[in-house]
Amino acid sequence: MKNPARLLGPWMLTALVVGNMIGSGVFVLPAALAPYGAASLLGWGFTMAGALLLALVHAWLSQRVANHGGAYAYARLAFGDVVGFVAAWSYWTCVWTANAAIAVAFAGSLGAIWPAATATPLRSTLCALAVLWFCTAVNATGVREAGRMQVVTTTLKVIPLLVFGLLALGLVHVNAYRPFNPSGQSLLSVTTATASLTLWAFLGLEAATVPTGVVRDPQRTVPRATVAGMLIAGIATMLACTVVIGMLPASVLQSSAAPMAEAATQAWGHAAGWAIGLVATVSCLGALNGWVLLQGQTPYAAAQDGLFPAAFRRIDARGTPWFGLLLSSVLASVLIVANGSKSLVALFTLAILLSTAATLLPYVLSVLAWWRIDATATPARKTVAALALAYSLWALIGTGAEALLWGTVLLLCGLPILLWQRRQQWLRPGARS
Repeated sequence: MKNPARLLGPWMLTALVVGNMIGSGVFVLPAALAPYGAASLLGWGFTMAGALLLALVHAWLSQRVANHGGAYAYARLAFGDVVGFVAAWSYWTCVWTANAAIAVAFAGSLGAIWPAATATPLRSTLCALAVLWFCTAVNATGVREAGRMQVVTTTLKVIPLLVFGLLALGLVHVNAYRPFNPSGQSLLSVTTATASLTLWAFLGLEAATVPTGVVRDPQRTVPRATVAGMLIAGIATMLACTVVIGMLPASVLQSSAAPMAEAATQAWGHAAGWAIGLVATVSCLGALNGWVLLQGQTPYAAAQDGLFPAAFRRIDARGTPWFGLLLSSVLASVLIVANGSKSLVALFTLAILLSTAATLLPYVLSVLAWWRIDATATPARKTVAALALAYSLWALIGTGAEALLWGTVLLLCGLPILLWQRRQQWLRPGARS
């Protein structure tokens, strides 16, 4: 029986959701949204609505399915081992590739406030590796310790983001939002384009559903943390990004590598810009800590059911699935080192491409699983689930052909493991009787 004192409570779990959602993207997203001006609010609204629908479905699933593992547990219960393996493999791949991207983003953020740390590609690589293994060490001490760090880092980034957004409201230039749609594209095209970009700010909304085996009172805590965390992170991110667009000229905004820091510098001086750079660094650290926590939990859940190799079931005295934790960090390290000669931006883009390809499929499978698991749902819940399914399918298709191709390649890489595990099950005594 697990020691309740070692489990994640509601504050830690909410911090996990918020911390995983708010990473590096919020600090650079205004530059990507700049060509669309105030029309980007349409994309924000569309994405926030879709994310809320997905959060509600995940919250309902966590109330009905006690197994930990998130999308993996839901897909396996609804559709069997093969689909469950696909969900687990996709999500696990998403996590460790995303961790490589976040570690690289941390190096970039640190370089903005301490240029010597990333003055050469070698230093940038070493910086990314150092923060990855620091977070791995923290998580190896136990989920409770990782949870404490998540509460601290989430507080240190959410409060400054909200303060920045509220203070900056008084400095927004109304003319910066005119014309409403400077891109010249149709509003439908703008909404689709900006919704795809803003989706990055909402990935991680499902984080609370993954480690439910180490959560206190999960059937109450997980649903609340999922919805509350999504709303807190979504509102803070949307507010901060939107005011930045209204503070800087579009020409400056589109070419800025750190638009939020640049806006703070112009408004309040270099010290404010440096402070925003520090918040961005802490933000990346917190996001990496939260995602590292998850990288051992999904394969651990799948290994308990015999779908991942037995090594992933290994836990230490603190209950940490150390094999999956360490192997995931090794794989992320290989991705960082293999591309160490590239610029931080190129490496970040590669890792994000790999991660995106594996992120949305578990969302689709989770919503489909809900339809089979909750057969007695009310019409209102069925409507929400139908809209969540439509949104997640749209988002999956909207990732583009290249991302879908990478997703297929990553799934095929997991096929030999699935076949091997099925063969091992079939060879066990009594399996063929």
